Amino acid sequence: MSPSNNDTAAEFTDPRVKANILAAGAVLWRPTGTGDEDIEIALVHRPKYDDWSLPKGKLDPGETPVITAVREVAEETGLNSRLGRYLGHVTYPVTGHRKLKRVDYWAARVLDGEFESNTEVDVLDWRRLDEVMDALSYPMDRTIVRNFLRQPADTSHLIVVRHAKAGRSDRFAGDDDARPLEKAGRAQARALAPNLLAFGATEILSAPPLRCVQTVTPLAENLGVDVELEPLFSESGYAAAPDAARKRARDLVSEDGVPVICSQGKVIPDLLEVWAAEDGISLPPARNRKGSMWVLSFHQGRMVAADHLDRALVPTDLPPS
Repeated sequence: MSPSNNDTAAEFTDPRVKANILAAGAVLWRPTGTGDEDIEIALVHRPKYDDWSLPKGKLDPGETPVITAVREVAEETGLNSRLGRYLGHVTYPVTGHRKLKRVDYWAARVLDGEFESNTEVDVLDWRRLDEVMDALSYPMDRTIVRNFLRQPADTSHLIVVRHAKAGRSDRFAGDDDARPLEKAGRAQARALAPNLLAFGATEILSAPPLRCVQTVTPLAENLGVDVELEPLFSESGYAAAPDAARKRARDLVSEDGVPVICSQGKVIPDLLEVWAAEDGISLPPARNRKGSMWVLSFHQGRMVAADHLDRALVPTDLPPS
């Protein structure tokens, strides 16, 4: 079900009310020129509701919102995409049911594919920025598009991961750098890989401790690349040379790929807080727990967004605008 035209996101954002239907979608876009505004946004027509909306759908069992967003875009449009900035969520009651639905959205750039009419979507329509708002059927979709338009569509990305669970250091006999992931941590590492791939991960750098390397090993195996060790991203390396570590991270930002850094709990908060302050943005609230990750977005070398996925790989809500 979809919200009625009278629904607004603000009516249903009481943090005490928990959604019991979870979904995810995307503002799917493609470039039409070289300028920041030379893009088109994809809208889908659903014959069941006779509406125009952003592609979205419910989470399958065991899925994260990230995986759902990519899958639903592909199923409804036939197009493969790469996720970028998190655009927030909308929450609304489902018509005819005593249920509340939450939909998380990301920006998603088209990679390839071809649309074919299907049972859920019979038309895919690409709209210019000056057309898209009037074409959408629902106010909440327009809210998400406005969030998308607050920053340039074409951004570069870098992902920072805190290593997965490795048990307590005081229970490990030996060099702490050799402490491996525990069973739960190995499961976290396997779960991280497809979520990192959804953002287009291409290369991996890791602090040398074994638990960091093991956290990104499933991703490395999927990509067929080696994990590059970077001592500057370890707690000891960062403490000894924080400026060098920050410069190393900045130098990784590129339009040609999406690097993944795996680091430690005493590195990530300071690295990101200093970086965000230098580039003039605010970070969303985050506990930076083991197995969590940050997706950083850049335009012309400047950080324009920092989105946090908690260890369950669900978004940390954006701070008030």
